[in-house]
Amino acid sequence: MSALTDALAPPPGLLSAEASTHVRPGRPDWWFLAITAVLVIIGLMMVFSASGILAERMQADTYYFFKRQLLFAVESAIVLAVAAGLPRSVLHHAHYPALLISFVLLVLCLSPLGDPAKGAHRWIGFGPLRFQPMEFAKIALVLYLAYFMSTKQGIVKSFSKGVIPPFLITGLMCALLLMQPDFGAAAFCAILLFIMCFVGGTRLIYLLASALIASGGAYLLVVAEPYRFRRLLAFRDPFADASDTGYHLVQSFYAFGSGGLWGEGLGAGRQKLFYLPEAHNDFIMAVMGEEAGFVGISLIFMLVAAFFWRGMIIALRQPDLRGRITAFGLLLVPAVSCVLNLAVVMGLVPPKGVPMPFISYGGSSLLGSLICVGLLLNLSRRARI
Repeated sequence: MSALTDALAPPPGLLSAEASTHVRPGRPDWWFLAITAVLVIIGLMMVFSASGILAERMQADTYYFFKRQLLFAVESAIVLAVAAGLPRSVLHHAHYPALLISFVLLVLCLSPLGDPAKGAHRWIGFGPLRFQPMEFAKIALVLYLAYFMSTKQGIVKSFSKGVIPPFLITGLMCALLLMQPDFGAAAFCAILLFIMCFVGGTRLIYLLASALIASGGAYLLVVAEPYRFRRLLAFRDPFADASDTGYHLVQSFYAFGSGGLWGEGLGAGRQKLFYLPEAHNDFIMAVMGEEAGFVGISLIFMLVAAFFWRGMIIALRQPDLRGRITAFGLLLVPAVSCVLNLAVVMGLVPPKGVPMPFISYGGSSLLGSLICVGLLLNLSRRARI
């Protein structure tokens, strides 16, 4: 078993630590909250810088996207506070209701109640409000997998009872996401499943076999859709078709290359001037690389590292296995998003729409990330000293 698995597994007698004097209730991890707040503030600054020109042209209001993101941040902060104050009993009984609600919302995306955009059915709209259910489906999946892996330790190594149920639930969720279609979100859920099963103690042979099968399925899905196959070819050599399929990556490279050590200065970037698509969203880190340079990107890397460090401390200090796996899974949601976003903008993986947590424009992404933070703060209130 890996060192990470051993670390998340409870030491002898720890499951009975509920009544132990080593448990310190009522004190959330303020460092974790402070780091999150700094990332959100930097995100607001970058959204303003990256979207001003676009907002002026589309809405005749330079502050349009900034004001919406600020509103999203305030609303998400309120939800964070609610999640942080939930009774532990509510949190530990939320997995099945959250899973059911997520499935219903994903089905609604495919119904006439969905709000299609750019040929995909990933949104649900209520008047002026639109949101992506897949951001909440990730959290629901984490809560379910944490429940299963912690309470079914006696059967988790069994194929029929320990492997099939979580794989079946995740497979159904991935199928609904692929019908939207949202290949990236389906791959994201598969990554969550693989990592949490690994930490939960699933036999490595089952995970390796499932990874091979999933890789084969992903390859077939890519070659079956011409636009996905073109993206893969563009990723291999974006400059070979710099004006079409490789355009996003080429412009992202130009942005990073222009930034140098100190950057062009906040607001002084040129790639956001309708050269770099999704400059305020998926490729916002390229804008930051151009305007803040290597120093600014390094600051983000340090803040993200500190965020994950404090999150791991919360997970490792939980007094029971379920708390540890739940905290680790909730930390995975922004962690995997962060890694995938940076990998895309730096040309390490094929382009796919994955926002940068806390920084990219978008209410659903910010709300989902801050829900994870709120639940982690909730868990940190009952951490061991």
